[in-house]
Amino acid sequence: MSDWINDRTPTAFAESAIRHTRGALQPPAPWHVVIPVKGGPRAKSRLRAPDGVDRLALATALAFDTVAAAVEAVGPGRVLVVTADPEVDAEVRRLGVTTHLDPRVGLNPAVTAGIGRQRPGDPVAVLLGDIPALRAADLVSALRAATAHPLAFVPDAEGTGTVLLATRSLHRLVPRFGAGSASAHEHDGGVCLDLPLPSLRRDVDDEASLREALLLGVGRHTAALLAHLITPAG
Repeated sequence: MSDWINDRTPTAFAESAIRHTRGALQPPAPWHVVIPVKGGPRAKSRLRAPDGVDRLALATALAFDTVAAAVEAVGPGRVLVVTADPEVDAEVRRLGVTTHLDPRVGLNPAVTAGIGRQRPGDPVAVLLGDIPALRAADLVSALRAATAHPLAFVPDAEGTGTVLLATRSLHRLVPRFGAGSASAHEHDGGVCLDLPLPSLRRDVDDEASLREALLLGVGRHTAALLAHLITPAG
């Protein structure tokens, strides 16, 4: 399995290595971002890690890169990570991010716990914690588009799942993440933002989606963990 990441370009690798978390890009509204991160032994149980890479370490790296991009987009004071993993908790707190304890009864209850910490008048977005190629600019673009709607969502690359669920009216936000979540969120009145933002829409659940994320260029944590598997082109 160690030879399937060889198509990644030097440019994408260089970009991922210099990713940083300073200076929020300031979207046009004071968006707050809630990121659920499972962590622990059950994290990314469907994902087979490349040879020589620990699956739990990979799941943690995916999460760290997602959180770092969110911090760059909106600032650390507007990011809340919901997790029960002590390592994740400690690492994201170093970025200035607030954390909340995951009740450990599923993804949607974790999201609900996180949005329960938000003030009713604040626009809130829920971002999945497994989007390692995420560019802050793409997240800002999505939040800018979401500002025009009371409830909106960005589907994943396949169009069936949801990577971002955003609302300006907190009482309208009912998380329905999981299989078929895009249809469920649309049924709730959410506007589908079918945007050309590949770095946001590529969440990682399996080998194929991890390969696609690597081709887009992942953040520094994932890149460092998988660097020994990457053969630069040329």
